[in-house]
This record gives sequence, C-alpha cells and structure tokens, in this order.
Amino acid sequence: MKKIKIKVEKWILNITLATFLITLVVSVVTNALMGEAGLVSATLVVLIIIITGIIFDTVGTAVAAGDPKPFHGMAAARVPSAKYSLILLKNASKVSNFFNDVIGDIAGVVSGAGSAVIVLKILAMDASFFNETYLTVLLSCLVASLTVGGKAMGKDVAINYSKEIVHFTGRIMYFFHTRTPLQRWIKLK
Repeated sequence: MKKIKIKVEKWILNITLATFLITLVVSVVTNALMGEAGLVSATLVVLIIIITGIIFDTVGTAVAAGDPKPFHGMAAARVPSAKYSLILLKNASKVSNFFNDVIGDIAGVVSGAGSAVIVLKILAMDASFFNETYLTVLLSCLVASLTVGGKAMGKDVAINYSKEIVHFTGRIMYFFHTRTPLQRWIKLK
C-alpha cells in the first residue's frame, strides 16, 4: 500500500488564517447589520450573502475550467486585462480554492446564521403563531436550497462561459490594480 504524504504549504496556512479573519469581519458586519435591521432588511442581507457566494463560486469554477490559449493571443495583442486573466488561470487551484471554498463556504455559514436571526425576528413578531422548530427547519432548507441551486446554475454557466467570466474578472482586477492604491500593496506575478 502506498503511503500518502501531506505537504502543508505556506499557502495552506495563509488561506486558513485568511479564512478565519474574513469570516470574523463578515460575521461582525452581518451581525451589526442584521441586529438593527427589520425582517425585510435582514432577509435582503441573507439574500445578498447567498448571491455573493453563488457569484464567487461561479468565478472560481470558470477559472478552474478556463483555457489560457485565447488569453495568450489577447496578451500578445496588448489587451491589458489579458495579463490578469492569465494570472488567474496560472493560479487556478489557489483562485478556485479562495473563490469557491473560502468565500463560498463563508457565505454559506453566514447565511445560515442569518437565517437563525430571521427566525428570531419572526418569533419576536408573534411567537404564538409560529412553531420555532418548523420555522427554523423551513428557513434552513430554503437557504440551503437557494445556495445549492444557485451554485449548480452558476457552475453550468461557468463551464459554458469560462472565457467570458475569466476575462471579465481579469478586467476587474486590471481596473482595481491600476486605478486604485492596491498596486502598492499587491504584487501580481
């Protein structure tokens, strides 16, 4: 039997720490927004979190499925965003890990916690009318089904339109890296 070797790279340690910090920030901000929000606003916050997870999952899948060939031609034609698209594709495993797993999973956890806040807000309106257990299960099922269904649809779009999605993401990176102070802090290779 072959031994399995697990190599813990610096990337794995960094992404683990980054996930903790991003989750901390997102959770604090979400709790602050939802604590003061009414039922409709809290529901909108949860929907925005779900949609964010779906979008990031779609981009991560598009990068993982992407082909660098068209972007080499675009880079040769000096299309500025092509360089950024190639950076995404060159680092596909890290990009898809960050987009799909870090952002996507954080969105899933935070939207689940947000659904619990919505349950409390509904119960605060009329606890005698709603059964807490049924309401919690129903909202958990709703959030999970919206997330999974949205990600399934996003994966289909990502695989069929990976070039367009990667190029659009490359354009966003180009804009932020050249027109904002980010280029001072982030060195792209």
